[in-house]
Formats: sequence, structure tokens, C-alpha cells
Amino acid sequence: MVTPNKADLLDIVQKIIKLDTKMRFVAIIDPKGNIREAIMKAGKTNLKSQKEEEHFCKQVSQRRSMRKEFDRSLGKVRYVHVEREKVSQMVIYTKRNIVYFTMEPEMPINTKIRLITKIKKIASTL
Repeated sequence: MVTPNKADLLDIVQKIIKLDTKMRFVAIIDPKGNIREAIMKAGKTNLKSQKEEEHFCKQVSQRRSMRKEFDRSLGKVRYVHVEREKVSQMVIYTKRNIVYFTMEPEMPINTKIRLITKIKKIASTL
């Protein structure tokens, strides 16, 4: 399988951010926790500084490694959903990368599940 180039990654994050008006931020993270591509929705302000964002993405990658420990007994992680007061955070693991995205917190859970399904399809080549 061909590794997606920078233009492909930008196209993927743009498709994801356009899925819903309540989307805030989308990033594709490599296995080491480096941000390969990211986009903030126009008109939204980042709740974290760039340094905090980079640190958070490193931790997302570390947590993926930690969760793999339970894959044999519990099965692979399908997605991770963290609901905070100011933002909903979602993580989807693809074969070689991680898709991390944030949304406004007041979104109904069934809408979030629909978005996860769509994002999995969009990110299936990662």
C-alpha cells in the first residue's frame, strides 16, 4: 500500500472537518505521536497552545501502545471518546496512523457515532 503524501493527508483532514459544522479540529498523527497533518475549523479558536497540542498528540500515541496490551483479551480498540466540558475528543486508530478530532460537546451521541463511521471510511487508506 502506498503511503499517503502531504496533499493526500490535507485532502483527508479537509474532508473530515467538513463533515459537520460542530467539528473543531482534525489531526493525523503518526505512530510516534508526530502531527503529520492538522486543520482547525475556520472561526474556531484552539483551546490548547501548539506546544500543548503536540504534547497531547504524543500522549495519544503512547495510549495507543498501552491499549494494545489488551487487544488479545478484549479485541482491538474501535475508537476512543472523551467528553469534556469544553470539547468532545475522539481518536480513531487506522492501520498505520491515528486520526484525532475534536467537536463541540453538545452534539448528540448518535450524530457522533455516524461521524465516526464516516471518518473511518475516509481514513481507511491511512
